[in-house]
Amino acid sequence: MSLEAFVPSEPFTLGVELEVQVVNTHDFDLTRAASDLMRLVKDVPVPGVITPEITESMIELSTGICRDYEQVLAELAATRDVLVAAADRLNVGLCGGGTHPFQRWHERQIYDAPRFQYISEVYGYLAKQFTIFGQHVHVGCTDPNSALYLLHAMSRFIPHFIALSASSPFVQGIDTGFESARLNSVFAFPLSGRAPFVLDWHDFEIYFDKMVGTGVVQSMKDFYWDIRPKPGFGTIEVRVMDTPCSIERAAQTACYIQMLARWLLTERPFEPCEDDYLVYSFNRFEACRYGLQGTLVDPANGHRRTVAEAIGATLEALRPHAQALGAEGAWQAIADAAASGDNDAGRLRSLHRTERSLPEAVRQQCLRWRGTAH
Repeated sequence: MSLEAFVPSEPFTLGVELEVQVVNTHDFDLTRAASDLMRLVKDVPVPGVITPEITESMIELSTGICRDYEQVLAELAATRDVLVAAADRLNVGLCGGGTHPFQRWHERQIYDAPRFQYISEVYGYLAKQFTIFGQHVHVGCTDPNSALYLLHAMSRFIPHFIALSASSPFVQGIDTGFESARLNSVFAFPLSGRAPFVLDWHDFEIYFDKMVGTGVVQSMKDFYWDIRPKPGFGTIEVRVMDTPCSIERAAQTACYIQMLARWLLTERPFEPCEDDYLVYSFNRFEACRYGLQGTLVDPANGHRRTVAEAIGATLEALRPHAQALGAEGAWQAIADAAASGDNDAGRLRSLHRTERSLPEAVRQQCLRWRGTAH
């Protein structure tokens, strides 16, 4: 199977996907209701799409093609509201967060769809453990070589995205000490991590054909890379974020990625190289473990600073691009988050300290997701 052709798209357009938790309203554990939710929403118009995910305790909502922050936020809100109304009819709850704080993975049920059943057969128990919840952001690119440049240039900023969206400190009732424990589950998959350093689309096609020839992959969906090209959409897809606990943070993070994309592709402030990846795994780990206070190492000179400091410095370069994109609100929200050290992982820990109850924390997550709590 050859790699599908790259379909050019309007530059810097966005598509946002959010995987959402489906919980019961008794003890706020995960529940099996995705099939019932899909039946209720299948004929309801939404700006994007609503789709099932790998287990019955997950559902995904996506925007259409968006051009700015306000459109992303409006489309997420409209689709969220349709899902919440359906969930209310079923007496189940919906919430964000990269992991459910106390679910037991072995209780999960694989959604009845051919691809999900295939994944379950190939990966065994890892498929049920993959009941984790992420945000994916697509960025439009005009041509395939620009997409590969953007993929590798943006890899330097992966820790920013992880730290800003981190919302998974708890796993199976335990505080893991991580801000984003969700990504530890992704690491278990053999085709996760970073994409190969290739900047020419023809060379990437050769790589893909070799991988298909090994029998290891059949399509781009089989790669669980942190950022991967999506040639049929004409995008790159950034995949490292936890699903935030609010659609506002999801939209802000998406537009931070959009600002970065515009800066990187219009100014080309540096040329990506293989050495950029010398400290990639270390920096990624630091963001997962410590969030905005994690340490970032510059591979060129060994200089160290926190993720929050790096975001602050980057935002100065992005200011004119935020203005050009109409994303000043998102720019300011990201600046405030970096300055205050605010992310959902910290909020969830604070909520747990106050309430001393993980089910109560999930109940309040559900309220925040539907926009009735802050």
